[in-house]
Amino acid sequence: MVCGRRFSIVVSVLAGVIALGGCSAPDRPARLAGGLPDGVTRVFVPDTLRSVHVAHGVRYHYLWSATGPFAIHLAEIDLDRCGIGVDVGVVDAGLRSVSEIAALHGRTVLVAVNGDFFTPEGRPTGPEVSRGVVRASRTRPALVWHGRRAWIGAAGVREGLVEPLGWAVPDFLAEVDVIGGFPELVDEGSRVGDLGVASNPGFAATRHPRTAVGLDLERQRLWLVVVDGRQGDYSTGMTLPELADLFDALGATEALNLDGGGSSVMLLRGRRVSRPSDAEGERPVVNALLIVEDPDGCR
Repeated sequence: MVCGRRFSIVVSVLAGVIALGGCSAPDRPARLAGGLPDGVTRVFVPDTLRSVHVAHGVRYHYLWSATGPFAIHLAEIDLDRCGIGVDVGVVDAGLRSVSEIAALHGRTVLVAVNGDFFTPEGRPTGPEVSRGVVRASRTRPALVWHGRRAWIGAAGVREGLVEPLGWAVPDFLAEVDVIGGFPELVDEGSRVGDLGVASNPGFAATRHPRTAVGLDLERQRLWLVVVDGRQGDYSTGMTLPELADLFDALGATEALNLDGGGSSVMLLRGRRVSRPSDAEGERPVVNALLIVEDPDGCR
């Protein structure tokens, strides 16, 4: 049976994550202990659902549902935890896999996913700021991280400020990270238009592997999502409306689609938990969105 075979793979991967030390210290935030919001199980009717405590304030959920079929990887980050940061992992030249970007990063990486779309020349299509260093200033939909504050919307960097927020780059109180994506999926709790279904159905209305990020500011949650795809009876991927439905079920009021297709991948503490669709494995990309240990955040 497909579900049973995939379940055994997931259990072995999660066991590896536990062995890496991510499940020590049982003092978990109360909000994380209850698992996924009821809306997720109601909408996607999972045949398999497992969760792992990665670090204080960071939890990983795997969901497999025959309704798609969907294989969904979710990282839930508690923004109230001061020892957790969001970094944009970058490439000095050319492209690298997310595994390489995470391994070369200067801080301990708890969760890593691929980031922005990129040009054939290896440039991100949106703004890119990594720990206060502006690398690309073009204006596009983006996730902005400033200290322990997160924001999703159209953003760019002009004259040392993140527009339209007015956050300084760099800032003497906290460094700024910005990573682009497209399109915005959810804004102020509502789906953004038709998500390009009418104008670009091959991209928006066809199921593909997907990577995305969402915010639930009421519960102070950041969600990273990877949906495996193009893999037959294991996982077909999602359309953009289906992806927006997932964030709605998670309770996210803001969400942004990141690069997908063969670029989609999620790692926990350096171990890949998702299944990239390219036969060669991870595709080299231009940047990555990283959840990191940030001891300075608690000072």
